[in-house]
Amino acid sequence: MNTAAWLVLLLPLLSAVLIGLGVFRSRIASAAISVGAVVGSFLLTLLLIAAGGELHPSVIWLAIEGLQIDIGLQIDNLSKLMLCVVTGVGGLIHFFSLGYMKEDRDFSRYFAFLSIFIFSMLGIVLADNFVMMFIFWELVGVSSYLLIGFWFEKPSAADAAKKAFLTNRIGDFGFLIGILMVWAAMGSINFDAIESKLATGTAAITGLAGFLIFCGAMGKSAQAPLHVWLPDAMEGPTPVSALIHAATMVAAGVYMLCRLFFLIEGTWAMEAIAWIGGLTSLLAALMAVQQDDIKRILAYSTLSQLGYMVMAVGLGSPDAAMFHLTTHASFKALLFLGAGSVIVALHHEQDIWKMGGLRERMPKTYWTFLIGTMALCGVPLFSGFFSKEAILDVALENNILLFLVAVFVALLTTFYMTRLFVVAFMGEPRSSHAEHAKESPAVMTVPLMVLAVPSVIAGYFNAHALNPLVLAASLVVLVFGTLVANTLYSGAKEDPLPARLGRLAKALRNRFWFDEVYQWFIDKVQENLAKLADAIDRWVIAGLLVRGAHGTTELAGRVLRLAQTGNLQTYAFWFAAGMAVLLFFTLN
Repeated sequence: MNTAAWLVLLLPLLSAVLIGLGVFRSRIASAAISVGAVVGSFLLTLLLIAAGGELHPSVIWLAIEGLQIDIGLQIDNLSKLMLCVVTGVGGLIHFFSLGYMKEDRDFSRYFAFLSIFIFSMLGIVLADNFVMMFIFWELVGVSSYLLIGFWFEKPSAADAAKKAFLTNRIGDFGFLIGILMVWAAMGSINFDAIESKLATGTAAITGLAGFLIFCGAMGKSAQAPLHVWLPDAMEGPTPVSALIHAATMVAAGVYMLCRLFFLIEGTWAMEAIAWIGGLTSLLAALMAVQQDDIKRILAYSTLSQLGYMVMAVGLGSPDAAMFHLTTHASFKALLFLGAGSVIVALHHEQDIWKMGGLRERMPKTYWTFLIGTMALCGVPLFSGFFSKEAILDVALENNILLFLVAVFVALLTTFYMTRLFVVAFMGEPRSSHAEHAKESPAVMTVPLMVLAVPSVIAGYFNAHALNPLVLAASLVVLVFGTLVANTLYSGAKEDPLPARLGRLAKALRNRFWFDEVYQWFIDKVQENLAKLADAIDRWVIAGLLVRGAHGTTELAGRVLRLAQTGNLQTYAFWFAAGMAVLLFFTLN
């Protein structure tokens, strides 16, 4: 079983190396290697689940006095669940990519990058210590940069890749400081060793260290105020958006919090984490209400659902967070791939107001997208219903204000997803592309149908007794949001909300101007600070301190050289003059 565990991690790496080195130069071989690697990892994951038990294979990477760093794998129930999500959903996205990317000139490069991305994510899932996790954490950042900016000739894609990379560096800096604080306090970087010390009370972790660890999750899982990169990540190919938004990068932060929950449990950091998650969920849901790009709507939906998960961790229920992460991975991947199917059929049109009438023209995409929408909205008997209810239960038990926020977010979710579905699929075609749209090929629709299955049934594997109050609130907002959105948008030629909401609609459409504020900060504050630092460096450090000290020393040397001539008569003169001055002061 140890060999199987290592192969789960290393197969995607081997795939990336073989494709990257051009061992198999054909497009078909490159795709086959990449798909085969992720499918192999998925099958080996199922083997590990069937075998049961826990595994901790490791090899020593670095050993110095007082520190040993292993490359070690932690195979337990939590990592097995996450492995299923990453390799299962990731495998279906690989299959979908065969159709979506078939005409792309860099087909092989795309699959090499996908393999690197899956390898990096698997490293985070399997890591049993902080150093290994941080290494793969950064590899995920690099591979996401490569995939988001895959079409780097487009300025928007290149900018989005840089934005994602730099924003994550801010969160990762806090993560690194937190790791160093934990190591200093515990004397270990191994998760099991740290948890054992905390359980026995031989050491303690401060809330600050826990919050700094959370900063890493703020970046990867795009929590406010570091959320701005995720909506722009859609500039990459749509299957990449599905991979990032559903099963890998954004899930890494939530998974890390669940894996390291013992570090924040009982500290003030939990309260901060819960409120950051709740407010992120609310902000993102509000922004989604006025977006017109089909992928951007789904991107803000991802942000909102991630806020749900982070809030659940902060409220003390990592189980509820992982439950929602698992169900969300299936129906969000389904929605993004469904959006990709629509985009291909409409010749890469992404504006929902140029769609319409797709129900009859793309029936398979229509029905699977409807299933994903109902799961996301929390319609009873679909997977998202059960996982959302679990989070609402936790919120009701621990923080009534956050419960109200979560219920309002559920209302907004139902509203904007019904808006998206009605405008894009119902009514009459709003463009010539929509009028002539045809169903996508089987290589793209089969993954949709496969993902539709867990979008329906995944919630039943962890279903729990329903709280009547939570159930009633969920049903009320579900019915109300659906009716309002359907009334406003059925047959609408344009969005009626801007005329009704005025400046609020503009604020929602412009995403509360977060990007503009950050740009102003960079242009004004950061640039002025840089100019001030440059002035201090030039005139104080280099001028006053360096050149001043140099000039003073040189002047003193010149004066001393007047006395040090090497002439005996001069020395005798100065000696006589000095004696005369000494006698003058002594006798007087």
